[in-house]
Amino acid sequence: AMDASNMLKPALARGELRMVGATTLDEYRKNIEKDPALERRLAPIVVQEPSVEDTIAILRGLKEKYEVHHGVRIKDAALVAAAMLSHRYISERFLPDKAIDLIDEAASRLRLQMNSVPDEIDEVTRAITRLEIEREAIRRDEDKVKENEISAELAELQSKKDELTAAWKGEKDMIEKVQEKKEEVEALRFEADEAERKGDYGRVAEIRYGKIIGLEKEIKELKDLIGKKRSKGSLVQEEVRSEDIAEVVAKWTGIPVARMLESEKEKLLRLEDELHKRVVGQDEAIRAVSDAVRRSRAGLQDAKRPVGSFIFLGTTGVGKTELARALAEFLFNDENLMTRIDMSEYQERHSVSRLIGAPPGYIGYEEGGQLTEAVRRKPYSVVLLDEIEKAHPDLFNLLLQVLDEGRLTDNKGRTVNFRNVIVIMTSNLGSELIRDRMDQWSNNMPEKEAESLRRELFMLLRKSLRPEFLNRVDEIVMFRPLSLEQIGEIVKIQLNNVKKVLANSNLKLEVSDDAIDWLARNGFDPQSGARPVKRLIQKEIINELSKEIISGKIPRESTVEVDVEDDRLVFGNSSN
Repeated sequence: AMDASNMLKPALARGELRMVGATTLDEYRKNIEKDPALERRLAPIVVQEPSVEDTIAILRGLKEKYEVHHGVRIKDAALVAAAMLSHRYISERFLPDKAIDLIDEAASRLRLQMNSVPDEIDEVTRAITRLEIEREAIRRDEDKVKENEISAELAELQSKKDELTAAWKGEKDMIEKVQEKKEEVEALRFEADEAERKGDYGRVAEIRYGKIIGLEKEIKELKDLIGKKRSKGSLVQEEVRSEDIAEVVAKWTGIPVARMLESEKEKLLRLEDELHKRVVGQDEAIRAVSDAVRRSRAGLQDAKRPVGSFIFLGTTGVGKTELARALAEFLFNDENLMTRIDMSEYQERHSVSRLIGAPPGYIGYEEGGQLTEAVRRKPYSVVLLDEIEKAHPDLFNLLLQVLDEGRLTDNKGRTVNFRNVIVIMTSNLGSELIRDRMDQWSNNMPEKEAESLRRELFMLLRKSLRPEFLNRVDEIVMFRPLSLEQIGEIVKIQLNNVKKVLANSNLKLEVSDDAIDWLARNGFDPQSGARPVKRLIQKEIINELSKEIISGKIPRESTVEVDVEDDRLVFGNSSN
């Protein structure tokens, strides 16, 4: 059977057929390059991806078509935002396609909103429904005074609703009239183009210089009328703004590129305080991470690199992993939305490929990489690489790409964008050195000595990790061992978690200051940090409470009091 190429080649060779085709590079290589006779008849023209500036020009050309199709107006700022935000945040697709899709979705969302009842009318309708239910309940109680008050309030709300509904429908009707006129103009332009092709220039003049000008004048008058009405307040938004584009990008990618609310601005400015609610001490690390997040949300970080990359050095149990969890909870309201990878699993050379996926032909090829798949699914996330010093040296070749260019190519050739990721690497290198120094100064090391220790740790790190890798890390932060006072603060944080668990069983927990001091003293271990505290609270409080509750000594809906007697914890309870 003759395939398409054999049918085309004779006609192309005789010059009987003029053809323009479009295909991808992969398809061209697969279907055309393998047939030299067909390839010789065709002149390939490679169409490059347009720049952001060219995309903006393309969008301006398409703007009117989308306005007519969706029945909305698109502001020029929205076109610029679509080109810029899609270029920066949507990495798997190309311009202008992804920018056009942004405009299309933002316009269709706005059109749906225009057809829906405005929030102002919806709120009044709900208030009316609530009062009508309340009036029916009061009628049964035969309270005439209260019933009359509610009826008067209902009448006032109904009047307000009628007024808002009339204003909304009037504004909507005028917008729809403008839309109808625009559709007429679009149809006339098409008719004029057809007439011009046929040589009917009299008809062209009649349409372009008569009918279209008349309709455009009517559209302007209607828009002026809408503008006057809107000066008193508008119930219908008919313009696609840059904020609407940002909302669509945020929905597609999970990256918060929309304009910050005042509440979020306040929260970002107090980010250190938010993180200190879970991480005690470690001011240097918390400040470094907070500055990186603020740079990202303000749009001032290097667009080609991750939001931030850090190496946390310190002994076990001082808050390295907890800070990553606290950051994930702040950014996503869920500490589990964090990609944690234990580097001790990547000590062998062959295991490194698991990060980006197995090569073709090997088991696991279809599954993708452990790191690349996680970031593809959650492009705005925290990536924690635990105990980085245990990883095979080849792994750092992969991480160089991530830290320097903010991207990594997986086993299927897809480029994964790491530019909205915070990369945190932890290491226990130099733990013994830190402990020895802190023992000398009883955990109250002067700043001069701390700086000297920091330099020694960095020298130790340079012996284990390559200089070109360390140079690409934003900050290397030393976590100090926890003091007895800081362990006391951790005890309070852990007890607050216990209180939340007990609240589910209608129990309250009150722990005296003496009991907190006792827990801090007995849980203090400079070698192990905060981890013994959690074990001690579980052993001395949670285990004992569970026995008391099961035996019935502590009834439901009571307050459990914890104090110290004869150097041991004692429990009491009182009814709420």
